[in-house]
Amino acid sequence: MTDTRRDPTRKNVLMLAICQALAMSGSSLVMTVSALAGYMIAEDKSLATLPMACQFLATMLSTIPASLLMRRVGPRAGFTFGQLFGLAGAAVSSFAVFHGNFELLIFGAFLLGIPNAFWQYYRFAAADTASEAFRARAISYVLAGGVIAAVVGPELSKLSVDFFAPVRFAGGYAAVVFLILLAVVLLQFIDIPKPSREDSRGGRPLSEIARQPAFVVAVLAAMLGYGVMNLVMTATPLAMAACSHGFEDTAFVIEWHILGMFAPSFFTGHLIKRFGALNIITTGIVIMFACLAVHLSGIGLWQFWAGLVLLGVGWNFMFVGGTTLLTETYTPAERAKVQALNDFLVFSTVSIAVFSSGA
Repeated sequence: MTDTRRDPTRKNVLMLAICQALAMSGSSLVMTVSALAGYMIAEDKSLATLPMACQFLATMLSTIPASLLMRRVGPRAGFTFGQLFGLAGAAVSSFAVFHGNFELLIFGAFLLGIPNAFWQYYRFAAADTASEAFRARAISYVLAGGVIAAVVGPELSKLSVDFFAPVRFAGGYAAVVFLILLAVVLLQFIDIPKPSREDSRGGRPLSEIARQPAFVVAVLAAMLGYGVMNLVMTATPLAMAACSHGFEDTAFVIEWHILGMFAPSFFTGHLIKRFGALNIITTGIVIMFACLAVHLSGIGLWQFWAGLVLLGVGWNFMFVGGTTLLTETYTPAERAKVQALNDFLVFSTVSIAVFSSGA
């Protein structure tokens, strides 16, 4: 009989949830200010979302190396290593805004995208150490850390927007440095062993795994959910500014959007266990269509607010459902390459979506 007091699973989930909260707080802060900072200093205003697009491009390019590195050195060392790029990216971005250098802002955004590839694996790290019965809830609880981010990120963006006044937005990136440093400290408390040699060898070829219907549905759910979410979310700050809504209103809408993304995670795992991942994914798709209908109905604050909340909930159902379904398609020996392929495809879609959102 297992001594649950010494079982590290729940402690790992708690630490990963807090680190997820810090990561998403920084991410939501960057989402709130990135397009506006780009618009402020770019000569060609249609390129305002280019820094954010380059951030997701870096995430896409880093997903496979991140997975392979963590298989070799273990999750704790891998997660910590990834955060070092975030520190550099946040510092470079703050410097770029302060000096009005758009090209440097793009470079800083690219660096900020690399740690995103690492912390996307928090959910898989939780799933890999959890029992089958606890797996869906472990994924949900880690993502539920984003509820804290829903408040901390936008509120921190409002507090830091004029930290380096009269230069707006540079202070937001400086605040991200603090969040990353705190995450680095907490990551040292997770207790997830690196895979054994036996667990890292063999397995089916990716082509065979990718032909499974469950794999196709899982990846498509995450790709479409994340792609649509970022297309709409990245454009929202610019759209709200164009519709004469102030920065406080924009931060308010982004705050509720992130709450919509992560608050359902407290019960999404339970819903998946009761109704199945496919039904939850389908519900997420329906909610996404409702989001688009609200956005197309007008440009008032309530439409931006309601549309972004629905966008977040739809993403949650599609992403958590897809992630849970994906964990059923591979063995421990196949884990790293399947997770890497999944996130590479997801962030390829996200990169395309964000590149097109500015125009």
